[in-house]
Amino acid sequence: MVNTTNNSKIIIDILNEARSMELYGISQYMNHHYRLDDADYVKLAKEMKRIAIDEMKHAEAFAERIKDIDSDCEPSTEIKGALIKNQNVDAIYATDKNAEAETIRKYNEFAQICRKNNDVVSATLFEKITNEEQEHLNYFDDVERHIKELGGSYLARQTDKE
Repeated sequence: MVNTTNNSKIIIDILNEARSMELYGISQYMNHHYRLDDADYVKLAKEMKRIAIDEMKHAEAFAERIKDIDSDCEPSTEIKGALIKNQNVDAIYATDKNAEAETIRKYNEFAQICRKNNDVVSATLFEKITNEEQEHLNYFDDVERHIKELGGSYLARQTDKE
């Protein structure tokens, strides 16, 4: 058993919160993947699934870090937030962009807390994942803008099978 200090408890708590945020992202993005796939937006659905898989990797990285700090600690299985279902395609990207922006804000805060508590490894993990979340945000922002500016012609091109 690893002896967890007060600092370790603080770090484990934020790692678990981040893991819960990732579990939400997985569920929300897979819900959106199914919605887009049902609407025959093949390209959008494929990319949404890829992003959900990225979130799965993030959730696993947080769980592994928790276990590294305290092998007896069980990583969270809670989903942070309520899923938003049955959205239209244009609403999906605004929702997901906002979720990514909030995640980035929180992870930057969490990285600072880790550094303040002398846990460079967890801080670096948050920074790495924040960069990947920024890529997701940029993608969601781009698609949202394309839908607003190009409308149906953009969406029609998303039904092509590759």
